[in-house]
Amino acid sequence: MSNARYETYETYGPAYADPVYGGFDTPPAGLHSAETLAHGTPGAPGAYQDTYRPAYETPTLPAHEAPTLPGLPRQGAPDDEPAPGFAGYPDPGTGARAGSRAAARNGSHRRSARRRKARYAERPDSPVRRLLPQALVVAFLAGGTTAFVAEDKAIELNVDGETRMLHTFADDVTELLTEEGVEIGAHDVVAPGPGTEISSGDEVAVHYARPLRLTLDGHGRELWTTAHTVEGALRQLGVRQEGAYVSTSRSRRIGREGLALDVRTERTVTIMADGRARTVRTNAATVREAVEEAGITLHGQDTTSVPQGSFPRDGQTVTVLRITGGKEVREEPIPFQVRRTEDPTLFRGTEVVERAGEPGLRRITFFLRTVNGVRQKPRRISSEVVREPRTQVVKVGTRQRPASVQGADHLDWQGLAACESGGRPDAVDSSGTYGGLYQFDTRTWQALGGSGRPQDAPAAEQTYRAKKLYVRRGSSPWPHCGGRLRG
Repeated sequence: MSNARYETYETYGPAYADPVYGGFDTPPAGLHSAETLAHGTPGAPGAYQDTYRPAYETPTLPAHEAPTLPGLPRQGAPDDEPAPGFAGYPDPGTGARAGSRAAARNGSHRRSARRRKARYAERPDSPVRRLLPQALVVAFLAGGTTAFVAEDKAIELNVDGETRMLHTFADDVTELLTEEGVEIGAHDVVAPGPGTEISSGDEVAVHYARPLRLTLDGHGRELWTTAHTVEGALRQLGVRQEGAYVSTSRSRRIGREGLALDVRTERTVTIMADGRARTVRTNAATVREAVEEAGITLHGQDTTSVPQGSFPRDGQTVTVLRITGGKEVREEPIPFQVRRTEDPTLFRGTEVVERAGEPGLRRITFFLRTVNGVRQKPRRISSEVVREPRTQVVKVGTRQRPASVQGADHLDWQGLAACESGGRPDAVDSSGTYGGLYQFDTRTWQALGGSGRPQDAPAAEQTYRAKKLYVRRGSSPWPHCGGRLRG
């Protein structure tokens, strides 16, 4: 085997073939019986002399100067031209020359291989040399095709439920989606995740997220879901659907723009009414609806323990209040005010009512009710003034009172007061004519300088007026008790 690439040479063997010898399948008779000669050793008389030199040792000459070796075909001669000394090509020489060439040919396999190598090296149009570029191209294309097939990947891509098979040279999920023009949002789901390496036969799924404005049992919130239907979204969010109220069909598809959804799950509510407890499973939106589902009717002023428009919670107990009652009107007096003015004609400490006050009148309406048979505290619902009160005017004395009355200070005025009124300044007799400590009548009192009624004046003033009366008339004004003045 030669070290040169794409050139293979075989030694002589049972199935020998060499174009040098005109295409024989077997060597000529007697070829293997010839003596093998060493390289450069003279042969038998008349034998062919080996002039072979390796190609790298032989100087290159122009074609017209190159020597022609005896017994070898000319370089560039047709492959089908017979070589001298063999059948089909008459040789004017003796037969011994042909036998010597055959013996030398059969004597050394090495020399025959060298000759063949030299001949092929000198023939630029040999078949092997013509096939060499084509072999290189085929080898290159084969290697490139292998690399091309190794890099190509068959991927199943599912984008929001639409599946398609494709071939790609992408290394990971992100590169694949970029090549396919698939844009991913913050809430979208990609499986396997972005950046994951892919290989042929893998599946890549993209699930677009959709906004969902969900009101669940009265509480609203904004959510995102990758489900395509209302039922799928509720299942994805873990919402219990059995017995639930849904504001739209469960099979309705959710578009990329999203959907507003109201869901009320089924709850257990206990209604207490008329001495009985009723437990119902309901998805009602208000307490009133739950009460009605329990078969209870509200009449007139009946109400519930929680607002009827509120949302019924799971496990909640609602009490129905049976209310009866009506209105009641009551009148109440309005107290009058007192206004005091100073009067210099009255002794200090003396007050005289110049105008008596009068109370007003107010009319109030109350609501009386009974809840479940128990009477409640009246509730005031309206009030109106029927009559305004009149202010009372009182004069207050500012005059300095005299210390005594000459001629009467030595008498026992306490004894007289005790006899007439029991010593009470505000005493009035049974007829209403006389009043005070000394039982003055109003006419006599005013004649002595007093104001108003005597029983309304201070005790000191009453004693002062009584002394003045004694100076004028003596003890005659007190016919029964006057003797007490003397002790």
